Amino acid sequence: MNRKRNTTLKELAKELGLSISTVSRALNDHPDISTETKESVKILAAQMHYVPNMFAKGFRSQKTNIIGVIVSNITHLFTSTILKSILEEAEIRGYRVIISESNNNEAKQSEMLTTMSQFGVDGVLMSLARKTTYVDDALRILNRMPLVLFDKVSSKIPCTQIVINEEEAAFNAVEHLIGLGKKRIAIMKETENSYNSEKRYAGYLRALNQYGLPVDEKIILSTEDISLVQGKRLANILLSMKNRPDAIFAITDNAAIGAIKALNKFKIKIPEEIAVVGFSNSINSTIISPTLTTVDQPGDKIGRTAVKYLIEEIENPKNDLLTKTVEIKTNLVVRDSSFKA
Repeated sequence: MNRKRNTTLKELAKELGLSISTVSRALNDHPDISTETKESVKILAAQMHYVPNMFAKGFRSQKTNIIGVIVSNITHLFTSTILKSILEEAEIRGYRVIISESNNNEAKQSEMLTTMSQFGVDGVLMSLARKTTYVDDALRILNRMPLVLFDKVSSKIPCTQIVINEEEAAFNAVEHLIGLGKKRIAIMKETENSYNSEKRYAGYLRALNQYGLPVDEKIILSTEDISLVQGKRLANILLSMKNRPDAIFAITDNAAIGAIKALNKFKIKIPEEIAVVGFSNSINSTIISPTLTTVDQPGDKIGRTAVKYLIEEIENPKNDLLTKTVEIKTNLVVRDSSFKA
């Protein structure tokens, strides 16, 4: 089957005996073009299945009404919640969205930034790849168009950043465990250079210090991939200790759920012997038994707020680079893994 190529403005103009500029202005309802000409142009365009080239149009007008979005992992439930809200909010505001995934790869992230620029997007929303250290490409993009970071951000990039109150949320989670009478609280976190992990770790340490509990390096466990599998593995390490912890704070729900699975396997009573708290409030937190106490991350609000600030910067350009952090509040959802009626 031979595919038909797209009809061009030149072909419409030739068919109607008009100039290309007249046809273009007629399609865009320019006031200088008569109603009769507009109608004849639009009727023929519909008959010939004319589709405007958004990129060519954007090149001429310097605006495409398209925003680019780069995320580290598109399959993550939290990320998909953010993306859904970004798509909805952008549509409400008259923008289309191009989404790309870096797979937590810095080189791929840089490539995607270049691609977004080549597509002529009006601005970029980005959640950084884990352990991003090279930010020159992001700085170059920022000099050409608005850039807003969300979720995984960096202090090295002077732009608007949409984050949750990571440290405070972790502090509240650990304070909750202390309020239950837990005195030996383990943490499962990522290895260093992860913005989110380090903020949550800081909240953990602040809670221990504020309530006079010792910081024991033996129960501070780090892993490259803070996943369900690693949660199980780290929980097994904790269970092998003579002086076991009486609570576990995991910086992701997946790791917390992995810990619960390990505790269930060895018939450890949750929360009486060991309480567990996660971070994210994913759907799996309500499926696991016992149900997981977790910090609720409002992905919908993060996505809509990110779009709002990006479009404001697109439509109200300023010469000076904007540097502000917008913090979205979270709350702790208490369930059976840390509460017993």
